[in-house]
Amino acid sequence: MPEPILLGLSGSLRQDATNRKLLREAARLFQPGQFIEAELNLPLYDGDLEDGEGIPAAVQTLADQISHAHAVIISTPEYNKGPSGVLKNALDWVSRTDGKPWANKPVAVMSAAAGRAGGERAQMILRAYMVPFQPRILQGPEIHLASSSNEFDEDGKLSSPRYEASLRTLMEKLRAEAGF
Repeated sequence: MPEPILLGLSGSLRQDATNRKLLREAARLFQPGQFIEAELNLPLYDGDLEDGEGIPAAVQTLADQISHAHAVIISTPEYNKGPSGVLKNALDWVSRTDGKPWANKPVAVMSAAAGRAGGERAQMILRAYMVPFQPRILQGPEIHLASSSNEFDEDGKLSSPRYEASLRTLMEKLRAEAGF
């Protein structure tokens, strides 16, 4: 059996974002054969661009990564009570590619945010955004990392045993859902 390929999508473009740190911690606990952090710095979706130039290469790469991954983890910040525009834009672009890269794909969603709710609203909206793609989104445990800038040590590891235990359980469930 091949080693699992895990794909991570961060709704934040910043390299040191807490959502990226959360993805890396999830990957550490999942223990994939290969972990890929997707690049979501894509052009804004524009039907004229699509009609004139086709699907941008970076978008096709993302769609291919989703297709080839055994499982996907998505971590979103909460901006103005919802997921980031970066993440929504990526979902919109991928929906325009051939095939159905998300169909039946095991997916775990999580959020890291500055507020005390830890991105709960953003995660709820993200789950709704995913409905048309028909992935297999795990229902929990839910990971809403509140005051996220205070939840990682200097090495980028979660400092709270409670959050780490919940994330470990979620990754064990995702690994099982992916057949590993």
